[in-house]
Amino acid sequence: MALTIEDILIAASGLLLLSVIASKAFGRMGIPALLLFLGIGMLAGSDGPGGIHFDNPWLAQSLGVVALTFILFAGGMDTDWESVRRTLGIGVGLSTVGVAVTAGLVGWFAVAALQMSWHEGLLIGAIVSSTDAAAVFAVMRSRYVSLRGSLKPLLELESGSNDPMAVFLTIGIISLITGASGSPLDLVPMFIRQMVLGGAIGYGIGKLMVLLVNRLRLEYEGLYPVLTLSFVLLTYSGSTWLGGNGFLAVYLAGLMMGNSEFVHKRSLTRFHDGLAWLMQITMFLALGLQVFPTQLVPIAGTGLLLALFLMFIARPVAVFATLAFTHLNMREKTMVAWVGLRGAVPIILATFPLLAGVPQATTTFHLVFFIVLTSVLLQGTSIPIVARWLKVDEPLSPRTEASPVWDAPTSLKSGLLEVRIPDQSMAIGQRLLDLGLPKGAFILLMARNGRCFVPDGTTVLQAHDSLLAFTDQLSYLRLRSILENRRPASPGEEPPADRDVEVV
Repeated sequence: MALTIEDILIAASGLLLLSVIASKAFGRMGIPALLLFLGIGMLAGSDGPGGIHFDNPWLAQSLGVVALTFILFAGGMDTDWESVRRTLGIGVGLSTVGVAVTAGLVGWFAVAALQMSWHEGLLIGAIVSSTDAAAVFAVMRSRYVSLRGSLKPLLELESGSNDPMAVFLTIGIISLITGASGSPLDLVPMFIRQMVLGGAIGYGIGKLMVLLVNRLRLEYEGLYPVLTLSFVLLTYSGSTWLGGNGFLAVYLAGLMMGNSEFVHKRSLTRFHDGLAWLMQITMFLALGLQVFPTQLVPIAGTGLLLALFLMFIARPVAVFATLAFTHLNMREKTMVAWVGLRGAVPIILATFPLLAGVPQATTTFHLVFFIVLTSVLLQGTSIPIVARWLKVDEPLSPRTEASPVWDAPTSLKSGLLEVRIPDQSMAIGQRLLDLGLPKGAFILLMARNGRCFVPDGTTVLQAHDSLLAFTDQLSYLRLRSILENRRPASPGEEPPADRDVEVV
């Protein structure tokens, strides 16, 4: 009997609902959500009790590419440039040299220890060479992980920017296998073209999006998400069509937009964050449906050896070699090496050989899937424990309720700006009238624990208070300086990790 649209909608809504509800229980146990979504997809597939037959590599790859596009854009929007700028050189090194070294080492191991051909070994190495943005973003921004110093922005920057290198290596090796490229030297101009065009297009469209959002003055507020959504798709497809790297372009576009001022910023950020979660669930469910668990059993031994070599040899060697002359100490480098989560990107890349007709492509796909499952299960669940063991964690900050949406046009010389009181601020415990606030900054509202009220001069400030001020740029900078001034650390007390004042 043919499936009706109602049957498809019931199955899809049921899988989504089950994923959302189960993620809460799994989150309390410290299990990454992506492992849950993959598991539900596998159970719902033809080899599981769900019995849904899904064997369409093209559709799985297409869904994965679209989903990853929105995940990278949302990750870029939520990345603070000031935090990333301090680790930019290190992050770029990890996302290029680190990826290449990882791919080479895994390829060598596959050939030397597992008797694979060079083409097959290097292809597997290229596919699993990058960390996964969706996995790292989900783990780093959960309520159970808090890393000190520059570790968190470094890991997020690496995961958001290293996919282009893995895509390039995978496509390049496939082209060598299929004969589309005659020599590895042919890949050099392709690499330069992809990175330069992808970077330029992402930067340009990111700035253009901010300009249009501020200037268009759309009649309906609900059209702003539609506008940004269309630009995200245009960024990826346009960059790829012109020969650039679409994943790099969308991440940079999100980074440019997220670190600029524009109207409805808070609501647009929340929209893309929610969309990224929807895409993440959809992507992992589809990839879980695509795999056949019964075919994982014959390759389990080979897959486990590759996964262990990747986690304990290839990734650490690549990280320590890349970070050899940086300011990071041994504990921090070890933590970076352990947060080498593999996720949806390798599985998506593993569909490329299937569609290109590469020999042993089905075996490669299931080997990659097994490596991802092992990485998520071992590394993803142990990151908080390893961070505490290496003493690179910091106390978890209490989760505060989001403040109301306060947006103002950025073209005004004065506007509404939200400033949050950081931990260890000298202003904590003081009254507003005692702070000597600049005359050009007018405090209109204050949000505390999800409750808004109008403060007066006698209001005593607390950590994580959000102040809504009508101010010009100069007064804002003075206000920020006053509120960011920290108490000196007492003897034996470690200085607090940097926290950026949030501005809407």
